[in-house]
Amino acid sequence: YHNSLMVQFWGALATRDTRLMTHVMRTHFPDRLTNATYATYLRCHDDIGWAVTDEDAAAVGLSGPAHRAYLSAFYAGSFPGSFARGALFQENPATGDRRISGSLASLAGLEAALAAGDADGVEMAVQRILMGHALIAAHGGIPLIYMGDELAMLNDWGYREVPAHAHDSRWIHRPVMDWAAAAACQGADTPAARVFGGLRHILARRRATPELHGATPTEVCDSGNAALYAVVRRAPTGPVLCLFNFSEDWQTVPAGWAAAQGVQAMHDALSDAPVATHDG
Repeated sequence: YHNSLMVQFWGALATRDTRLMTHVMRTHFPDRLTNATYATYLRCHDDIGWAVTDEDAAAVGLSGPAHRAYLSAFYAGSFPGSFARGALFQENPATGDRRISGSLASLAGLEAALAAGDADGVEMAVQRILMGHALIAAHGGIPLIYMGDELAMLNDWGYREVPAHAHDSRWIHRPVMDWAAAAACQGADTPAARVFGGLRHILARRRATPELHGATPTEVCDSGNAALYAVVRRAPTGPVLCLFNFSEDWQTVPAGWAAAQGVQAMHDALSDAPVATHDG
């Protein structure tokens, strides 16, 4: 489950399209576990293998081999227009399978944006990172945060200079912890500080939202907007609708659709503020 959510998160981020993610997460998993729970994460110590079956891809009109090849090229940074900077792992010439290594922040666009001096790109990368953390905080189970991701640590390309590591690109996201960066983010206005502060806020709001308890069912639903991934947590006290925007642009859903999911109070649990609705 945790691995599937990770793969689908990165797939939807690269395509700005959540239809495959919605199909997989809705059809392959129960809405909760009894006497156990899931772990949810965006990155881990290992590589990302594109665990997308040909059948699941075909269900939303995609070619499995073409989609997996696209994701590898996108996250290696070789696809035109890609924001990501990663490294290929275990290329298989016979099958075309190529896995990806890289830190959360570098795969989400922060490394490339900083290198280019692109302030808008930095902002977008920070928002991708925080959106992902909000996703794993709201989806059910226990969110796992890999060391350094809370500080938006970038790829450690120095692994190539270490003979024992150079053959294995997974060392790119297995850095020595940067405690100086951790100390420097206190009160700073840097990408690391914004991610750290934003993550602390997300977890505080999760703690203040009892409807996100692990025993509450997680219902994946279709918002009708392919840029948005939608989950409803149906608690005894009422449902919480969780919307995640995988595009760079503002997105909307009809207020009537939200009401049809059972939402009564148009109040954003993440910012703890009212949600304004608009006609048209």
